[in-house]
Amino acid sequence: MGFYLGLLYFITYYLTPTVVFGPLAPFRIELILAVLVLAVSVPALSGAFVGKTFQSLALGGLAIAVILSILIGKRFWIGGATEAFQAFIPNAFAYFLICLFCNSKKKLQIVVFMLLCVCFFVIANGVGELQGSGEDGFPYQLAMKNSAGEWFFRLRGLGEINDPNDFAQLIACVIPLVFIFWRRKSAFRNLFCVLLPAGILIYGAFLTHSRGAMLAILATAVVACRRRIGLIPSLILGGGGFAAATALNFAGGRDISASAGSDRTELWSTGLQLLKSHPIFGIGFNNFADYAGLTAHNSLVVCAAELGGFGLFFWSLFLFTTLRDATALASPAKVTEGEPVVVEKVPFPLVTGQLEVLDKAEINRLGRLMILSFTGFLVAAWFLSRAFVMTFFLLGGMVEVIYEMALRQGMIEPRWRLGRTLRYTLGLAVLLILVMYITLRTVNLMH
Repeated sequence: MGFYLGLLYFITYYLTPTVVFGPLAPFRIELILAVLVLAVSVPALSGAFVGKTFQSLALGGLAIAVILSILIGKRFWIGGATEAFQAFIPNAFAYFLICLFCNSKKKLQIVVFMLLCVCFFVIANGVGELQGSGEDGFPYQLAMKNSAGEWFFRLRGLGEINDPNDFAQLIACVIPLVFIFWRRKSAFRNLFCVLLPAGILIYGAFLTHSRGAMLAILATAVVACRRRIGLIPSLILGGGGFAAATALNFAGGRDISASAGSDRTELWSTGLQLLKSHPIFGIGFNNFADYAGLTAHNSLVVCAAELGGFGLFFWSLFLFTTLRDATALASPAKVTEGEPVVVEKVPFPLVTGQLEVLDKAEINRLGRLMILSFTGFLVAAWFLSRAFVMTFFLLGGMVEVIYEMALRQGMIEPRWRLGRTLRYTLGLAVLLILVMYITLRTVNLMH
């Protein structure tokens, strides 16, 4: 029951309570749902592996960082700190739900199918509006002007994905995950269950006219092809894809150049200045626009500026441990054919359950799909202020479920020790700031 309540929780997040519950939405059904999900999650904590992961530590640290950023940045404004905490926790909760209730490949497939249905729902409504069948205006379309001053429409969702770039980022993450349904020597199944849905998602990304999504999808394709055809051919293929996307007006007539993004780089520079002036606890969660007039349009910058070095460290901890585990899962050298490990009995065996037994090839394949999905997310996140969205934590949970499957079968080495992990996390946090600084310096030299 907890698994399906969790799915409803995710669907409500992406599609909004009004769409999911209709006339019942004013009764705050989403809060009732959240309480129910929390209630069924408590028994699942007994014997669960989620408490042993560094991502759980990272989320706890981020929650503290969110609170302190407001308390210290806003002169001990308790009400604001409470509101910030309430805004952060529902997204972070996705990680725990996935880890607690996804104990098989089939359930991971159901999660992917849920995300796919969300994307299809938005695409279908957006296409309907473009064809003039929108009965309630055009909530799934955003009208704006391109570089030539011409009006055009961009596909978007509602609620947390009501920006075309946000919806495009979700699409970029889901496209690789669709291949979880791929089955060898099943051409008919693969055509209708994988290739056709992936094509619809790419078309949906095109309708968003998101430049970040275009780069994210191309980067994902380069990473995916590198293993089969090599790096140089993959880069050439990516360059050809970029030229084709530009010719097909993927960006909706907007420029794709350093000069066209000068407004964003100015915001990035402002973010680094805010980090310099508020180095420890930042300027406050969701407060970047109050200082700069606009949001940062970069997840790293918005995290560093709003939560300071303290929050950036824990965000980097979540990112580093997730990517490290995904990379290990995808490596044939680090995954071996192991024997299933007996799981200790717990008071609620039907809730936690034993994780599904998968062979080495399938573990490697799932690991590669997660890397590709994170590639899409992170490339798009470089141009979006979406450091704390549910998709980020949901993907992290999926990685750890797969890692735990391999770990309990003795197929992969245990997670790193805390000290080593924290040292690498600190190095990553410093490296990310240096990369942003070098990027800004390079862009400034180009002008």
